[in-house]
Amino acid sequence: MKNRGFEGGNSEEITIISSGVKLEGKITTSGSIRVDGVIQGDINSQSNVTVGEHGEVNGQINAGVITIGGKVVGSVNAKEKLVLEAKGHLKGDIVTKILVVEAGARFDGKSNMGESKESHSFVRETPKPQPVSS
Repeated sequence: MKNRGFEGGNSEEITIISSGVKLEGKITTSGSIRVDGVIQGDINSQSNVTVGEHGEVNGQINAGVITIGGKVVGSVNAKEKLVLEAKGHLKGDIVTKILVVEAGARFDGKSNMGESKESHSFVRETPKPQPVSS
């Protein structure tokens, strides 16, 4: 399904995986995706990914904004924001700038409020000794 702006406006593609649909494989898009069915594989979107209340994703999700109302098993990397809705269940690690967890949501994993998927450990630098001048 595609929604297009009028007279030179921005166009936004929206892909809907309907209830009852099962997909296996990797999905890559520049548009948005709504999952109400089941996906076995990774999702990469430059826009938004929404997992509906009855949707299920078994794989990694990388997108600008991610909203989880259903079940996700796998790591999630939201460039801007992740919303874990009240009926949402996430089993996996999170990397995002903004994390919203509604009352009732379930999350089992680690979260990092940074901008990249790099190491979750903290490194403390020791200052270099300064030369002593006489």
